Amino acid sequence: MKIIGAVAGHAGTKPNRGASLAFKWKVLVVANRTATSAGLEAALRARLGSGPASFTLVMPLGVTPASEHMAKRVAARLCSAGLDVDGLVGDSDPLTAVLEVWNPAVFDEIIVSTLPASTSRWMQTGLPRRIERQTGALVRHIEAGGTPAFRTGQLLVGTSV
Repeated sequence: MKIIGAVAGHAGTKPNRGASLAFKWKVLVVANRTATSAGLEAALRARLGSGPASFTLVMPLGVTPASEHMAKRVAARLCSAGLDVDGLVGDSDPLTAVLEVWNPAVFDEIIVSTLPASTSRWMQTGLPRRIERQTGALVRHIEAGGTPAFRTGQLLVGTSV
């Protein structure tokens, strides 16, 4: 796993929303081929180092019963690993999938998980910056790699990362 950091233009994290209140960050995560990787799991754990967080994993697989089942299985596996994760599927275009789910009143930041930049189609098309421009959100990019931390029983389908 390689954590790349925030997209330029953002100064790190939001200010503390009240030290006396128990605050949990809401993080939108977009991943496809890296969704089952050890790198993504490690990056989500590392993100918890900045404070309590729950994650919504959107997988741009196209909305079908099989892809919905896949997203739920991946989220359940991450939950069994001790992370607070909900799984959703979205449009097969990753930008559209994010925009369909993104709500600044709900989410505090976005994590884009890709294969290494040299092989990632998402990085070649500048996906993290495009998401930042469209949402105005803090966007973090991680290179999670494609080595599965677990198997879901079927291959991921949809756009390549």
